[in-house]
Amino acid sequence: MNESLSLIQTKRFVGGTAYLLRETFEGSLEGTPSAYLDRGVGFFATLDNISAEQASKDHFGTTVAAQTEHAKFYLDRLCEYMNGRTEEVNWEDSWLIERVNEGEWNALRQSVRAAYQNALICLAQEREWTEMQIGMALGLLAHSAYHLGAIRQIAKTI
Repeated sequence: MNESLSLIQTKRFVGGTAYLLRETFEGSLEGTPSAYLDRGVGFFATLDNISAEQASKDHFGTTVAAQTEHAKFYLDRLCEYMNGRTEEVNWEDSWLIERVNEGEWNALRQSVRAAYQNALICLAQEREWTEMQIGMALGLLAHSAYHLGAIRQIAKTI
């Protein structure tokens, strides 16, 4: 009985986490309740409305391109850690992209979509969740939401 209950709780945890991650990246979908975002303001819609020139404009020492690359880098590395990576990461590498041309901006936006899809797959993997992995899964949400907010604030000024 406890194993069944644990499985149900695991499915609920994974489902709830994936639901919030979807809202963060895709925005709240028509006909579904929103947990915390207004309609049409997820990562993808936000980035799609920003040009490469705007993404490269400095705003108090950062750019939308830098924020976007960092958020993508974080998604990728955290999934690696959730799946057993033990090698350290140079987190400073996640801030190397500051300016982009149109081709680079399109590629970066596509790589964010791929990192998001990979994160959903990462969450859905059958596993016995450790406290560390649960923290990482919640970190995916919090960190992504933070950078979405940062990007949206920068976008207001460009």
